[in-house]
Amino acid sequence: MSDESRDPIPISNCYKKRPSWISSSKSIAGGLASLSLMASSSPNKLTTTNHLRHVESMASFPSGAGHISHLNAIILGESLASEEDDLVYPSHDFSRHALIPSPHEYLEMYKRSIEDPAGFWSDIALSEFYWKQRWGDQVYSENLDVNKGNIKIEWFKGGITNICYNCLDRNIDAGLGGKIALYWESNEPGFDANLTYSQLLHHVCQLANYLKSIGVRKGDAVVVYLPMLLELPITMLACARIGAVHSVVFAGFSSDSLAQRIVDCKPKVVITCNAVKRGPKTIHLKDIVDAALVESAKDGVSIDVCLTYENQSALKRESTKWQEGRDKWWQDVVPKYPTTCEVEWVDAEDPLFLLYTSGSTGKPKGVLHTTGGYMVYTATTFKYAFDYKESDIYWCTADCGWITGHSYVTYGPMLNGATVVLFEGAPNYPDSGRCWDIVDKYKYVTRYSRKSLRVLGSVGEPINPSAWRWFFNLVGGSSCPISDTWWQTETGGFMITPLPGAWPQKPGSATFPFFGVQPVIVDEKGNEIDGECSGYLCVKGSWPGAFRTLYGDHERYETTYFRPFPGYYFTGDGCSRDKDGYHWLTGRVDDVINVSGHRIGTAEVESALVSHPQCAEAAVVGVEHEVKGQGIYAFVTIVEGISYSEELRKSLILAVRNQIGAFAAPDKIHWAPSLPKTRSGKIMRRILRKIASRQLDELGDTSTLAEPGVVDQLIALADH
Repeated sequence: MSDESRDPIPISNCYKKRPSWISSSKSIAGGLASLSLMASSSPNKLTTTNHLRHVESMASFPSGAGHISHLNAIILGESLASEEDDLVYPSHDFSRHALIPSPHEYLEMYKRSIEDPAGFWSDIALSEFYWKQRWGDQVYSENLDVNKGNIKIEWFKGGITNICYNCLDRNIDAGLGGKIALYWESNEPGFDANLTYSQLLHHVCQLANYLKSIGVRKGDAVVVYLPMLLELPITMLACARIGAVHSVVFAGFSSDSLAQRIVDCKPKVVITCNAVKRGPKTIHLKDIVDAALVESAKDGVSIDVCLTYENQSALKRESTKWQEGRDKWWQDVVPKYPTTCEVEWVDAEDPLFLLYTSGSTGKPKGVLHTTGGYMVYTATTFKYAFDYKESDIYWCTADCGWITGHSYVTYGPMLNGATVVLFEGAPNYPDSGRCWDIVDKYKYVTRYSRKSLRVLGSVGEPINPSAWRWFFNLVGGSSCPISDTWWQTETGGFMITPLPGAWPQKPGSATFPFFGVQPVIVDEKGNEIDGECSGYLCVKGSWPGAFRTLYGDHERYETTYFRPFPGYYFTGDGCSRDKDGYHWLTGRVDDVINVSGHRIGTAEVESALVSHPQCAEAAVVGVEHEVKGQGIYAFVTIVEGISYSEELRKSLILAVRNQIGAFAAPDKIHWAPSLPKTRSGKIMRRILRKIASRQLDELGDTSTLAEPGVVDQLIALADH
C-alpha cells in the first residue's frame, strides 16, 4: 500500500527513545506496531538453508549442516543483540513448548502447504472451524495471469459458515463462555471494563437484531466510524452475524474522506459515537459524520439512520448536535432488543468487509475480503506467528480502522478464543509510561517489570536493525522472540513472518514465508531470481486470506496488482534475500530514489542514519535535483536532550557515506521533532514529499495524523 494504502508489516522506523507505537501483552501484539508475549532461556541449535524460495530449495534446516557457523549466535535470555549479522536463537525452553518447535517441523508443514494446498488448508478449515455445509470437491480455484483471463481467487466456495459464530458461539459451546474476551482500557487511567465471551455475544446479538429491524440485510454495507470502544468490535461482529458487510473507517479521517467512502459503498446505516477523548483533546466525531453526510447527499447518497453511541466520558448527549428522525442514540434503542439472534449462514466467498486504502492521489480503493478464506487464514497466522497459548492475554495497539485491527484485534484472536486488550487512548497520555502500566496491570512489560512478556510483535514500516535491537533488548529484556511480520491490507494476514520457536532471527529480517505463501523476487522483466538477490517482491499462487477485488473496480484490481508481472501478485515492495534465505523488506519500490543512476532504497538510508547514536528516527524521501535527477532529503528526529547543530548534521551525513557510500549521502537534513504518523504508527510519506518539495499548498488530507501539529512544526523548520 502506498502511504496509508499499503501496510507492509515490519515496524515503524527507528527509535532509541521509546517509540510512540509500541504495544504489549502476556501474549502481546501491537497495532501497526505490535507486541505479543511469552518467555524463554537457553540454546536450541538450528541451521539454515542457503535460500528459501520454493519448497524444493528448502532442503536442509535440520540439525547439523553448518551454513551459519560463521555467524555469531545469540541465545535469548543470555545476551544482548548487537551486530547486524547476529543470529538470535529462541531458548531451548521456549522452542520445547512452541507450536512449531523446530525448522524441521516448519519445513514439513510448509512443504505440504505448497505441494498440497487443498489438503493442507481444508484439514485446518474442517478441524478448527464450524461449517454449516462443507464445500464441494474443489477447495480453491485461481487465475493470477491477466493474459489468461480475468483474475479470480476463490477458496472453500460452496462452504457455508459464519465468522461471528466461529468467534463467539463456537467458543462458548467449547466451555469458554465465562472467559474474558475483551478487556477495555479507557483513555483516562483507572477507567476500564471487560466482557466475557457470553456477554459479548449478548451485546452482538442485540445490535444485530436492531440492524435487522431497520432493514439491514445480507450483503448490505454498514459504515462504522467509531474509536476503540467495546462497541467497535461488537459492531463488526454484529454485521458479520447477519451477513452485512462492514466498512470500518478510522475515526480520524476527515469528513471529506468519510464522505468518499460512504458514496462508494452506499451503506444502509452509519454507526458512530458523539465524541472521543484522545489524550487531553476532545474529538467531536458526530460533527465529522454530520458534515460527511451533507457531502454524500450532494453526491446522491443519503443515509436514513445514523446510530450514535453516547460516549459520556467525552461529551454528554445534551451537548451533541442532533438531527431528529435520522439520528438514534445507541443506548436508547439497542438494549431493547433480544440477546439472541439467528445466524445468517453465508458462502465462504460472500463478502465480509470492505477496508478502504488511500494513496497520495485518486479515489480510495475498497479492498474486499470474503468470509471463509479470510477466517481460516487470519486465525491460523495469529495462532502460529504469536505461538498462542490459552492462558495468554494479548494486546494489539492497532485501531480497528486498519487491517491489523481487523485481523489481529478482532477476528484472529477471537477465532482462537483469546483474551484481547482493547485500548482507547494514546501511548503517551497521561505520560509516556502508559503502555507499560497497562502491560503490568494485565501481568504481561524498570518501574515496569515486563517479566510476563513472552513474544513481541511489530508491524508498520520495514524495521531497521537498530529499532529491532532496541525492541528486543529494552522492551523484551533480551528474552522475547520478536514476531516481525510482513503483510498488507490486501493479503489479509501475515505473509512472511518468524515463527518464534522454530528458527533463529536476524535483526530487521521478516525471515521466511508463512504456510501456503510462495514469495518470489523478480527483476524488472519479471524473471524470478534465485539465491542471494534483490528485486521486486511478488507472490506466486493464491492463499486463503487474499483479497478478491477492489470494490466496484475489478479492472483497477487487475491493473494495480497483477498486470505488472503476469502470473504473480505484485506486492509493490522491494525485497532482498540473503545467502541464508532470510527475507529483508526494503520498502515500497516507489520509495526507491534514483540518484545519478544509482537506485537507492529509502529504508537503507534510514537505517544508516539511525545507526548514528544521536539519531532517534529518520524518514527519507526523494526530491528533484537538477544535476542528479533525484536528491536525498532526510527528515531526522534526534534523541532527547541533544541540540540541533551543524556538527551533528555533518556527522549524520558522514554516517551514511561510511555505511552506504558517498552517492547515498543526504542532500538535506531536515530537523524533525517528530514525524507525521497515523495513530497506527504509519509514516505519511506523501506529506514529507510535499514538504521537501515545498509544495505546501498540496499537502492534502492530514486528518488521519495522530498529531496534526507535527506538519506545522516541520514547515517551520524547513530552512533550518
